[in-house]
Amino acid sequence: MSTAAVRKAGGLMTYAQFMQAASFDKQHLLAWARQTLVADAPGAIPSLPLPPMLMFDRITAIEHTGRRGLIVAEQDIHLDAWYFLCHFGNDPVQPGCLGVDAIWQLLGMYCALRGGLGAGRALGCKEVDFFGQIRPHDAVVTYRVEVRRYSQLQGATVVIGDGAVSVDGEAIYSVREAKVGIYPGIQYADYPLPSANSKGGVLNR
Repeated sequence: MSTAAVRKAGGLMTYAQFMQAASFDKQHLLAWARQTLVADAPGAIPSLPLPPMLMFDRITAIEHTGRRGLIVAEQDIHLDAWYFLCHFGNDPVQPGCLGVDAIWQLLGMYCALRGGLGAGRALGCKEVDFFGQIRPHDAVVTYRVEVRRYSQLQGATVVIGDGAVSVDGEAIYSVREAKVGIYPGIQYADYPLPSANSKGGVLNR
């Protein structure tokens, strides 16, 4: 499919190009979040959150070998970021939980890039250590996720990885055995209308 044909079909790349990608810029990430990145997806590609919950500005490395892999992302820090304005009013710092969410977001991305289809959900992690912080005059946060295991199970896709967060080259957080699942048939695409998936609860009843 030519570049012109891809754009006419409503995407920035074909599914084959998506699966082979080694990096993504901000334009790609925003298109992914809006579900306009891939023109010929075979099903629902796990989504990224839109800003302000999208926690990175570019993906700089994507690797996979067998059930293991790597994904690296960067986030530009802005003096007036929404979380600095409210967390806290007299002591601005990026909430550590957003760094953990970034690791989950990247694991969901990894599943999509390995062929997982459906909706992504964070399933937890074993250990989180915070030994640093992100302040308004920092420049770049780097998220590095080493995928320990990727599995396609009956009806779901699951990935487990270890995450490391650094700011301006200095390590500040670690997240061990973060886990994300991709589930078909749970997407709530007709929000805010009431429908089959408009209420939550346990994923596998």
